[in-house]
Amino acid sequence: MYNIVQKRHWYYLFSTLVIIPGIVAMVYSTIEYGTPVRLGVDFESGSRFVLRLEAAASEDAVRNVFEQYGFNNPNVTRLGDSSDNTWQVRTKFVEADIAEEIIAQLSEEVAPVDKAASSVDSVSPAISKEVTRSAAIAVTIAAVVILLFIWWAFRRVPNSFRYGVCAIGAMFHDISVTMGFMSIMGLLLGWEADALFLTAMLTVIGFSVQDTIVVFDRIRENIPKRRGESFETIANRSLLETMHRSLATQLAAIFVMVSILLFGGESIKQFIAVLLVGLLSGTY
Repeated sequence: MYNIVQKRHWYYLFSTLVIIPGIVAMVYSTIEYGTPVRLGVDFESGSRFVLRLEAAASEDAVRNVFEQYGFNNPNVTRLGDSSDNTWQVRTKFVEADIAEEIIAQLSEEVAPVDKAASSVDSVSPAISKEVTRSAAIAVTIAAVVILLFIWWAFRRVPNSFRYGVCAIGAMFHDISVTMGFMSIMGLLLGWEADALFLTAMLTVIGFSVQDTIVVFDRIRENIPKRRGESFETIANRSLLETMHRSLATQLAAIFVMVSILLFGGESIKQFIAVLLVGLLSGTY
């Protein structure tokens, strides 16, 4: 029988080496932007303009129009290649009527704006604080409920509380990998966490705990059957017995996500990439 559990310290080392770059990125992001990952307008008050211009324009020209309305030092980035003429502009919160004026001014001074292909997303400071607070509460409640549920479900097993603690530990392992990936991509490619990112994180938590419970349940079944074996041997046996089920379930989802990532629309690729990394971590 291949002994996975006996080599667990190597897996701890591998996980540490994967997580450390993400932690470094999150620390740098916190220093640079105030949060471990760059926040989108769903979590941070402000407005985001996605503007498709019908002619070539420079970054300075786009920025100058926003500065005319008092929005100093807006974050202006090009989306796609230069032939798309699509720009993203992040500013402080902009009222709807002012946003329309800015777009009209851009059309006059810089280049005509394709309104059918442009969008403006705005979140007020009050709403952004509420969304951020709700997100933190959702993750905290999920962790507490998982801990209590596993403790109750495995109450007949010795040291049942430890099962819950270990499940939470595995969950935070997957969260750390996913958050680190998002932080790195935020620094390299300007990715921002939005409502879909929260959806991806909660999905990763669900898959992570699901696989953990499957293994724990098999351990619970094997403990009375194999009283002469050490707990390490029972855990290893249970892991091997459930591995084919875990791989079959997770790989099916992973293959679908890779397909969407390669052939899906641009609007969901960031969401799928984050979810894919989380599922890969959970499967591992």
